[in-house]
Amino acid sequence: MKKEICSYLPNYAYIPLILVLIINFITYNFSKLITNSFVHYNISSFIDDFLPFFPVFIIFYLLAYFQWIIGFILIARESREFCFRFLSAEIIAKLCCLLLFFVFPTTMIRPEITGTGIFDFLTKIVYFFDQPVNLFPSIHCLESYLLFRCSFFMKRVPWWYKYVTFVFSFMVCLSTVFVKQHVFWDILAGIVVVEIGIYLSDKFATGRIFDIIHKKIKP
Repeated sequence: MKKEICSYLPNYAYIPLILVLIINFITYNFSKLITNSFVHYNISSFIDDFLPFFPVFIIFYLLAYFQWIIGFILIARESREFCFRFLSAEIIAKLCCLLLFFVFPTTMIRPEITGTGIFDFLTKIVYFFDQPVNLFPSIHCLESYLLFRCSFFMKRVPWWYKYVTFVFSFMVCLSTVFVKQHVFWDILAGIVVVEIGIYLSDKFATGRIFDIIHKKIKP
């Protein structure tokens, strides 16, 4: 089993990826327990009123999870330095989200789904399990945009990967507003926190922390 995992993930990527998962859980799930009683703000705008409800876009919303799995595996496999640099940027971006979820909790009014098609059904399931909180920034947009940004620095992927990543990430961002899971400002905030994460990761070389940890525990 360990050999099978190693064939996909180099051992230096274990700790950063585990930490990414832990931070993600704390940011999105654990924070809800604390902010549940907070006042939540609706920041929807005329743009959101103008955008229609397209349940078919739930496909991109759900397929985003597979994009992330593949994307983070490719980041981990690119190189140790690359992995540490961008996973530390991911963690910084996610901590920015956590801060915003605490200081500026948001919510939105979602439409009543009256359709009976498969896409309406899938959207109802998402609505049931994913309540309209922790919206600003959009974690969906954050993750997909990060993978898009990473793709332009990657050398071990096919030439077409960056273009496919751009198109799919763009569709994921659209899906968040077309299935009424987020509002327009949530998309922009997701992009901004990624840029902040990359900037701070580069400026302070935060990836070195993972390098130090890896050297200490490396057998």
